[in-house]
Amino acid sequence: MSEQKTITAFYEQDHDRLDELFKTFQQLKRFDYPKAKDAFKEFKLGLQRHIVWEEDILFPLWEKETGIKEGGATSVMRTEHRQIGQHLEAIHQKVIDQNPDSDQEEQALLALLGSHNMKEERVLYPGIDRVTSAEVRETVFHDMKKSRRNGTSSAVASTDGA
Repeated sequence: MSEQKTITAFYEQDHDRLDELFKTFQQLKRFDYPKAKDAFKEFKLGLQRHIVWEEDILFPLWEKETGIKEGGATSVMRTEHRQIGQHLEAIHQKVIDQNPDSDQEEQALLALLGSHNMKEERVLYPGIDRVTSAEVRETVFHDMKKSRRNGTSSAVASTDGA
């Protein structure tokens, strides 16, 4: 992970990776359900880990460096993360039930993720890059790697059945 030099570059790349996994799920769910389910499981776990990294590592760093916590960007992002989680669980339930008719839930998730990711990529990540040194960013990547080895967090829900 430390080969990434900026928060922006790493997290944009992770957004792109997650987008591709979700597209794979959408393309396969009516034709090859086992592969679609695998893609969804990887997407779900990846998105949950991404959110944990943001909430446990990035947001506290931003709040410490800027002094902005209540009512700021991270407050909005946390609220949106809860909404993303609700949409993700609605799709997850359909995956558990092997029900490919999740188009409505997928559109709701994608609409929210689109605006959410844009705010992160245009405002939050570049802002974090501006207020942190390369050494601080290296610490962020180290902490992310460590959390990956230790199991991300209790905030990551089980994917049993998916």
